[in-house]
Amino acid sequence: MSFPLKSPERPLWLETAAIALLMTATLKIMANATISPALPGLAQAFDGEPHAAYLTRFLVAAPSLSVVVVAPFAGIAADRFGRVPLLLAGVLLFALSGSAGAYLPDLTAILASRLLLGVAVALAMTAQVALVGDLFAGARRSAFMGLQTAAINFSGFLYIGLAGWLAAYSPRLPFLVYALPILLLPVLLPLLRRERRPRAGRQPSGPAQAGLAGKAWLIPALLVALLTMMTVMLFFLMPSQLPFYLEDNGLDGASGTAFGLGALTLAGGGVAMMFKRISLWLGLTATFGAGAVLMAAGFAVLAVDAAWLFLLVGAALVGTGYGLVQPTFLMLALQVAPEHRRGSVSGMVTTAMFLGQVVSPLALTHFIQELGFIPVFQAAAGVFLAFAIGALWLFSARLFRARQPG
Repeated sequence: MSFPLKSPERPLWLETAAIALLMTATLKIMANATISPALPGLAQAFDGEPHAAYLTRFLVAAPSLSVVVVAPFAGIAADRFGRVPLLLAGVLLFALSGSAGAYLPDLTAILASRLLLGVAVALAMTAQVALVGDLFAGARRSAFMGLQTAAINFSGFLYIGLAGWLAAYSPRLPFLVYALPILLLPVLLPLLRRERRPRAGRQPSGPAQAGLAGKAWLIPALLVALLTMMTVMLFFLMPSQLPFYLEDNGLDGASGTAFGLGALTLAGGGVAMMFKRISLWLGLTATFGAGAVLMAAGFAVLAVDAAWLFLLVGAALVGTGYGLVQPTFLMLALQVAPEHRRGSVSGMVTTAMFLGQVVSPLALTHFIQELGFIPVFQAAAGVFLAFAIGALWLFSARLFRARQPG
């Protein structure tokens, strides 16, 4: 599939398709976090239902479970039937299923709508990543990935802030935020006319085809997915465990988490906007290594003491590192994927990201209970340092081979 752009040099912020895809990327953070401010009100509103306390808390994580199951199949569908139809279906289903919590009668029905929301996220995110690979290449792709990470970080403030304001009036109103993506459909529809699908059974070939040939792409793509899952699993210590870490040390978990995650998202969004320049200067391998060093430093600082200075500095370092690491994963995935397999690889990476979110509290809470927060933060720092050393070794090896004569 290819999407010839009318003007390859046109700035991304003037490219309608780029703006639409950037806004679509923010659905990822909207899916889980938007209803968080409404959870206490929902628990109170449905306190007469069986298991209300558990079901209410599970509403946040429910979409991630659906994404893990559906995303691989969504990737195959994107390769077979086209990216844009899948994207449009995902955005429409997202608006309908996400906003359904505003009027559904009980928690069980709302939970079902949240699981359906995860299906929508899987469709939209998988198609969106594949479309980025189709539409942009080289420096423009790097620039887009940086802007995408920044958009995801900054939009979190908007969505959660709006949901918090609406939750003050009714715990049902934040669900209406999920209807906003319906506004994206008019700007996404023109992509249908630009998507040029090859005839059935025809495989792209020739020098213009990006990625690795044959089945050589599969192992590198699986390695990128595995690295993505491990990184997200450790990164998710911040939103899932930080409140408990602060409360265990006598601080206000709510306000401390708000300030910590605020520092994280602002720092990550800021550095992500410079991702194009950094990745072109260092290369993807060294950029990942730099991000891993920063994340290692952030968790090491958090492990020093649960004080405001260490909280803000550590969270900012983790966010800065993740702002470099996250777009690098997507760039690497699109690099190894041949054109006709971009959907499949996008599905792998999407699955890995959400699987990391699901696995993080399940796997790491046990170690925190047994060992405490400090050793777990120190271990996370050690893992990211090992990632950085591995990236440095690969970078040095490639540099050495490039300088060899002949």
